[in-house]
Amino acid sequence: MKDIYQPSLGSPHSGVVITGGASGLGLACAHALAAVGRPVALWDLNVESALTHAKHIAATYGVVALGLGVDVRKPEAITAAASATRAALPSVGGLVHCAGVVDQGSLEGITIENWNAGMDVHLRAIVLLLQAFMDDLRRQPGSAVVAMASINATLGNAVNPIYSAAKGGVLSLVRSLADRLAREGIRINSVSPGFIVTPMTQPALSALPGVFEKRILLERIGQPQEVGRVVRFLLSDEASYITAAEIIVDGGNVSSQRI
Repeated sequence: MKDIYQPSLGSPHSGVVITGGASGLGLACAHALAAVGRPVALWDLNVESALTHAKHIAATYGVVALGLGVDVRKPEAITAAASATRAALPSVGGLVHCAGVVDQGSLEGITIENWNAGMDVHLRAIVLLLQAFMDDLRRQPGSAVVAMASINATLGNAVNPIYSAAKGGVLSLVRSLADRLAREGIRINSVSPGFIVTPMTQPALSALPGVFEKRILLERIGQPQEVGRVVRFLLSDEASYITAAEIIVDGGNVSSQRI
């Protein structure tokens, strides 16, 4: 009889596609998944970085790792990358959407171009990824998807309205898709990081040292691997009864009343 309490972080053993996989949270997710034996495809705008990190991951963990240059704002790029990924990985049973852009111009800085770019990267790409890999996910028992949201979806701020609006859309989109995907046996969840040390947040952290930690209950900035481990859990059979959920990984920021 199978031990139902046997750890299963590496199960299912299907491959995982990670957008924004060559830096920050995406790269941390790739390492966390490869560490338990799951093949990974790193999609990133920076093709050289994607290739370099994929090679390192393959050598470090002994898994199949693919690096591809992909602009997820372009439907044709997603279609082409899906074909290349399907040919290189043994299977695809997981998607992690980490690719992102951030605006810093407040209301006055919104243009048609950067509004569309933000929505295309954070929101539309989730739908296009699912459409591209739907048949693959159906074929793999235990398939799951994670979309990266943000505590900005809840807190919001004046600096980046496009990013905040898009991340709020991610939460709603995930709940809608969860209903549809459940009929196929596919789970989907969102992860909302707080302040994590990444290339995207580093400028703000450097400009205001010690400021953000004051609000956080754990009194420190998070590390990328702390998000990567949560994503790995959500893609595994350990999380087999979790779907349509938002998992907040913020050290106690959203709930804090500290000033």
